[in-house]
Amino acid sequence: APPCPSPTQICVSKCPERYMTYLTAYGTPGDLGYYRNFCVPESNPRKAPIEALKDKECPAMLIPSTPLARRCFPAIQAKKGVIMVGNETTYDDGRGHRRNVTELLEGAKKANVVLETRQLAMKIFEDYTVSWYWIIIGLVIAMVASLVFIVLLRFLAGIMVWVMIVMVILVLGYGIFHCYMEYAKLKGEAGSDVSLTELGFQTDLRVYLHLRQTWLAFLIILCVLELVIVLLLIFLRKRILIAIALIKEASRAVGHVMSSLLFPLCTFFLLCLCIAYWASTAVFLSTSNEAVYKVFNESACPFSGQTCRPETFNTSNVTKLCPDAQCLFAFYGGETAYHKYLIVLQFFNVFMFFWLANFVIALGQVTLAGAFASYYWAFKKPDDMPAFPLFSAFGRALRYHTGSLAFGSLVLAIVQVIRVTLEYLDHRLKAAENKFAKFLLSCLKCCFWCLEKFIKFLNRNAYIMIAIYGTNFCTSARNAFFLLMRNIIRVAVLDKVTDFLFFLGKLLIVGSVGILAFFFFTHRIKLVQDTAPPLNYYWVPILTVIVGSYLIAHGFFSVYGMCVDTLFLCFLEDLERNDGSAEKPYFMSPNLRKLLKKTNKGQPDA
Repeated sequence: APPCPSPTQICVSKCPERYMTYLTAYGTPGDLGYYRNFCVPESNPRKAPIEALKDKECPAMLIPSTPLARRCFPAIQAKKGVIMVGNETTYDDGRGHRRNVTELLEGAKKANVVLETRQLAMKIFEDYTVSWYWIIIGLVIAMVASLVFIVLLRFLAGIMVWVMIVMVILVLGYGIFHCYMEYAKLKGEAGSDVSLTELGFQTDLRVYLHLRQTWLAFLIILCVLELVIVLLLIFLRKRILIAIALIKEASRAVGHVMSSLLFPLCTFFLLCLCIAYWASTAVFLSTSNEAVYKVFNESACPFSGQTCRPETFNTSNVTKLCPDAQCLFAFYGGETAYHKYLIVLQFFNVFMFFWLANFVIALGQVTLAGAFASYYWAFKKPDDMPAFPLFSAFGRALRYHTGSLAFGSLVLAIVQVIRVTLEYLDHRLKAAENKFAKFLLSCLKCCFWCLEKFIKFLNRNAYIMIAIYGTNFCTSARNAFFLLMRNIIRVAVLDKVTDFLFFLGKLLIVGSVGILAFFFFTHRIKLVQDTAPPLNYYWVPILTVIVGSYLIAHGFFSVYGMCVDTLFLCFLEDLERNDGSAEKPYFMSPNLRKLLKKTNKGQPDA
């Protein structure tokens, strides 16, 4: 086999199986023939042992080894508590001394880590082989639970929101009562009237709990929070009701476009293709370098540091002028323009990955928005909807809106590449002492993080407007932004209400499925105690079920969130463009019209 790019490593067909030193093997032809299997192929067998070892053509010693991860490691084993290598407890060091094999342990520590990691991986793999179908059952349960939760939002959204609001008010009320009782209890106690300024900063924070002023401050803060929440409820009551009604309407829309719940699988598949293309291109670029060999010597030589070829080095003029010179591996690289600009190609590859990934996500968003917009703008729901709303929206997106999606994705990709560049610079400047540069870099990272969040929000709503009206990206982004700014309070209320419901849904689904998986795989459910498989690590399937349940719930709720946002923008457009007349009737549901006290002339509200 050809030598690896290092003068001290070679590729062999088989690891050594016995102890031997080069000096002892040199005197015996049979041993020397065996030893030559572990020398550099182009080494000279007639060269004196000292010269061969000096030129690093052969190893000084062979140790019984075992193959692991395509490497030869000392075959260390323990028998009855005794450490052995190749069934021996000692070995000859080549100087006439016998050494204990325990001295090899330090050099084999990394091999033990690799071996333990391999054993851990094998045990985890075994756990997956005996529990994979139970994991799939758990993920199916999570899928069904997510679907049921979305359906129940049609009936329970209002109850869950108001129960949570009442719970927050009650908790704050209890906090106010508790603070007042503690404040009253400390009245007259020694040292309780000391002010916070007189006490100063104390490392033991429990000291502050013995001051009346501390509890008075807590009491005032909680009272202010309670008052703010009550006032918000009074003034935003109607907007909260509108948000709840839109969430219920979104549940109905998802029920009429059930195929939308499976559409994230298509997006996931396309994202996997993008990742595979980026990874394969990055690996190809990284491995397209060539092994560069250079002249190394101990004495003065005019050719020192110049590139060379190992195949022709011994016959070149270099060895004649510099007898001690060697042609050794220096690094992977190249001297051509292609090799010099590899980092630029890798940078461009990263940029293309962000662009493609954002385009795939944008395609999914505009497809879902088109499907749900067709539900809202159907005057008679669901009779006026197209037969296949999701496929119709997907076809329109590919046929008419590819340029708009590509442009929106390009803007976001540019910002993301700038963020990656800033992270790279921050990593390179970690050891620097320039405080101003670090501060400036931190400010830039924060600004571009905020910019990325804003562009994602703007793009999402721009894609909804593209799906509704078919306008270009810039026009859609402008119209969506100003439409939302004119209804900023409604936007904030709807955003917080939906965030709360999605958080509650994910918590319920992941928590319930995770607890069920824990009791099942730890054999704590008596009815199926004998059905659960024996495992090396019960946390392996449990964590898999928990992570998978979260991803499934996130996929379902991402569709639901897109539905809520689409219906919300359609609702705002409906309010601004229509007046309920016969020429401009409202397209919103009767429940929303009743809530807003709007009517369509000549049309019943129920």
